[in-house]
Amino acid sequence: MSADTATDVFEEHRPLLMGVAYRMLGRIADAEDVVQDAWLRWSGADRAAVREPAAYLVRIATRLSIDRLHQVRARGEAYVGPWLPEPYVTEFGDTAPDAADRALLADSVSFAVLVVLESLSPLERAVFVLREAFGYPYAEIATLLDRGEPAVRQLAGRARRHVEERRPRYEVDPAQRREMTERFLVAASEGDLDGLMALLAPDVRLVGDSGGKAKTPSRIMHTADKVGRFLAATVPTAPAEMSYRFVEANGGPAVLVMHGDQPDNLFQLEIADGRVTTVYIVRNPDKLRHLTAR
Repeated sequence: MSADTATDVFEEHRPLLMGVAYRMLGRIADAEDVVQDAWLRWSGADRAAVREPAAYLVRIATRLSIDRLHQVRARGEAYVGPWLPEPYVTEFGDTAPDAADRALLADSVSFAVLVVLESLSPLERAVFVLREAFGYPYAEIATLLDRGEPAVRQLAGRARRHVEERRPRYEVDPAQRREMTERFLVAASEGDLDGLMALLAPDVRLVGDSGGKAKTPSRIMHTADKVGRFLAATVPTAPAEMSYRFVEANGGPAVLVMHGDQPDNLFQLEIADGRVTTVYIVRNPDKLRHLTAR
C-alpha cells in the first residue's frame, strides 16, 4: 500500500475514529489526539498485513481512548461544578442515511448519554460505544478488545442497564426540539417568565458547566419556578453585543451564543411530552474555543 493510498484509507475512516474517540472521552482535543496517534501508528504499520483497515483502526482508537481514560482517572482531576462534554458539532451526512440510524447516532452522542458514560469503567464504556453507537457484533468487539465474547456480553449488559437506569427520558425529534428551542430563546431573551413557565416541565433541571471559569449556577438547578426565574432575570441582561446562531451539536439543535466574535455559551434543551425537561448550558471557555471559527 503506497503512502498516498494509506493516507486516503485513513482519511476515509477519520470520521468513524473521531466518533468513537469522542464518545469514549467526551473531549474534542483528547479525541483529536487519539485520532492523530492512530494515524502515526497506521503510517508506521505493516499495512500489507492488514486485511480490514476499518477494524484495525477502530481497534487502535478504542485502545488509545481506554488508555487515556485510565490516565485521566489516575490523576484524580477535580472539576469545579457540574460537568458536561465539550459540544461536538454533528453533521452525520451520508454516514446515517436511514432515519433510525441517525436517531441512534444522535442518541449515543447526546449530553444525557455522555454524562452517564462518565460513570462507567473505561472497558464498559468502550463496549457500550462500539455496540450501542456503532452496532459492532459481540464477537468483533471481543476481538477488538482481546476479550472473550461471554465477558463482552456481560460488560455490554451491565453498561446498558447502568445507562438506561440513569439517563433522563427525552425525545430526539429534531423538528420539535428546534421549534421548542426557538420559543424558549424568545421567552428567555425577553424575560417572559409566563412564557418560560409554559415551556418548562415542573421538574425541569438546569445544568450549567463553567469549570469555575465563568458564571453559571454552581449546582444543578431544579424545578420550573427556580429555573424560570433564573433565566428570566439573567438572559435579558446580557450585553447588546450578544448574538445567537443555531447549530447541530451532540445530535440535536443547539444555540451558540456569541459575544462579538467569541463564543460565550452554548445551550441545548431536552424535550419530553412537549415540555423542556433539561436545559444544558456550556460556558467553560476551554470547551467552546473550537467553535470560534464556525
